[in-house]
Amino acid sequence: MSTVTAPIIPEFKVPVTAQIENLRPHYSPEEKEAVKDEIKKLLKEQDAVLVAHYYVDQELQELAEETGGYVSDSLDMAKFGNEHPAKTLIVAGVRFMGETAKILTPEKRVLMPTLEAECSLDLSCPIEDFAPFCDAHPDHTVVVYANTSADVKARADYVVTSGIALDLVSWLGKQGKKVLWAPDKHLGNYIQKVSGVEMLCWQGACIVHDEFKTRSLGELIEKHPNAGVLVHPESPEEIIAMADVVGSTTQIINAARDMPNKEFIVATDKGIFYKMQQEAPGKVFIPAPTHGDGANCVSCAHCPWMAMNGLHNLLEVLKNGNNEIFVDEEVRVKALRSTQRMLDFATSQSMSKISA
Repeated sequence: MSTVTAPIIPEFKVPVTAQIENLRPHYSPEEKEAVKDEIKKLLKEQDAVLVAHYYVDQELQELAEETGGYVSDSLDMAKFGNEHPAKTLIVAGVRFMGETAKILTPEKRVLMPTLEAECSLDLSCPIEDFAPFCDAHPDHTVVVYANTSADVKARADYVVTSGIALDLVSWLGKQGKKVLWAPDKHLGNYIQKVSGVEMLCWQGACIVHDEFKTRSLGELIEKHPNAGVLVHPESPEEIIAMADVVGSTTQIINAARDMPNKEFIVATDKGIFYKMQQEAPGKVFIPAPTHGDGANCVSCAHCPWMAMNGLHNLLEVLKNGNNEIFVDEEVRVKALRSTQRMLDFATSQSMSKISA
């Protein structure tokens, strides 16, 4: 990969998942059902639909499905919300996901259970640092991951998800384009290595995927020699090298369903296990290890900001209408342009496969 002096990643405070989970109300089974019933009633009364990310807790994913909502990755969540007739979207995930929904669907009210749910990739790439970096390399096409703010998306030429990033960057490379990539260094490194495209990479990382440990993963593979190893490309290069399949959240779910293995070691957020178990019932899913010396868990692979979403604050936001997402219109239009380019590319790729 090209050597370049990139801005220093700003420091930010990372909450502890276990502490967040301990702060939630602990409902009895009867209390939980009563809360869910009230949420369902309010969703219907407010013409609202719940969309949830694969990484939020199972009870929210279940509730989204039970109420006619949707569970998927960030862009697919936004696309569903855009196409759904509901006037209000409730986005259970992290802040940039709510912004993406608003970018695609400005006429709808977009609410989130909490606005404190951030993303380490988003936080690592503030626009005040990113814009000058782009300006310093005007001969590069700017491609940013969906895990970024509306401001960063507005500065980009293309927005991508992990599922389409490799195809789009490879397509740009065939046109002789050089790419400025942000914010995930591991995903950028993976794309550069596979595609061979000349890239400048921002040096952000996902706090969950960055913690997977090669030695411990190797020991786990030895204990489960017939297990398929599924790895998200936000993981370090050494972890990716140990994978049978490298892919986005959706691609990992599909691999678990389609591969013949009965066991899988999974290197991504453990929230995805709910959907994997739905798609591949009877198979066993083992979280890849994140523990190091002195750790009190074998795998702590659950995003603390995703863990901030719960039944308690979902109910609260439906009651009071707080936590609405707003995006400046000028920023939204620019961010929509870069996002729409990706959607158009994805459509053209699908049409090419059909015609082939």
